Amino acid sequence: MKIVGFSLEQGNKYFGRIDGARFFIGSRVPFEGGKGLMNIVGTAVQKYNRADFRSTYGFWADFIHPTAMAEGALYHTLNTYDRARFTFSFLQYAAHVPNGDFVTYVKALLQLPMASEYFPDLRIEDGRIVRIANEGIIILESDTSTERLLDYFNPSLREIEDTEVIQAAKLVHWAQNDPANRLAQVDIGIRHFQTKMVEYAARYALDGQPDTVCLVIADIRHQGRATSATILAALQSANPLKALLDIGEPRFHQRLLVLRREINRLIEEGILGTKKYSTAKKDFVNL
Repeated sequence: MKIVGFSLEQGNKYFGRIDGARFFIGSRVPFEGGKGLMNIVGTAVQKYNRADFRSTYGFWADFIHPTAMAEGALYHTLNTYDRARFTFSFLQYAAHVPNGDFVTYVKALLQLPMASEYFPDLRIEDGRIVRIANEGIIILESDTSTERLLDYFNPSLREIEDTEVIQAAKLVHWAQNDPANRLAQVDIGIRHFQTKMVEYAARYALDGQPDTVCLVIADIRHQGRATSATILAALQSANPLKALLDIGEPRFHQRLLVLRREINRLIEEGILGTKKYSTAKKDFVNL
């Protein structure tokens, strides 16, 4: 079992120690009257690299790249200060969504060989994440709620609790030290986008729409920065791509700068701007 030690240094930085190795957990940040942790610091080798996954996932490895870059791209990207209470991974999987990507991610982690080392009190029973406690088995999530799972990872937004730091430290260390953890993140992320594109194609009539338009819609929905009505209005404009990329300005200006930059980079590389979505294939096909 991994024993976590941690310390608060330099006023607002938490550092952890597992197996004798010291590492950065996250910075203490205030947000809307509360406090939480944030970790968006890392090296290039700790970031998602689309080239590493093209042989397995093809075009989809590139399709998620702009969103990954906008979300931090680090496999240990961490945020515990906003309404989601706990987001983690290179695509920032959010723990507040029932049956969402974070729930799927934790379930995948619990099937890895190192699961009992990091979270010996968690397991999967009847398809649900449960905690083995002194009082018995506690179901942490359902089709309608992840409240107990949130309590397990981050008891509140009011303050940074020891529990929050320890659970964050485990996930950061695991992601940094186990390739299987990182592979799980990527597989879940790509499968999530593939599944969601089927849904978006039906909702927004995206059959035959270019890859760039589909990508921005997927990013909008991933972040949750606009309603379907706003997306549909943008699609009906004279320049749908520009209209979609303007959604969220000026509040999310920095994210949109990253998104535009990475989309343009993929266009210049001849990767984007070459495909359209096919509802029949449930995939992208050549123009």
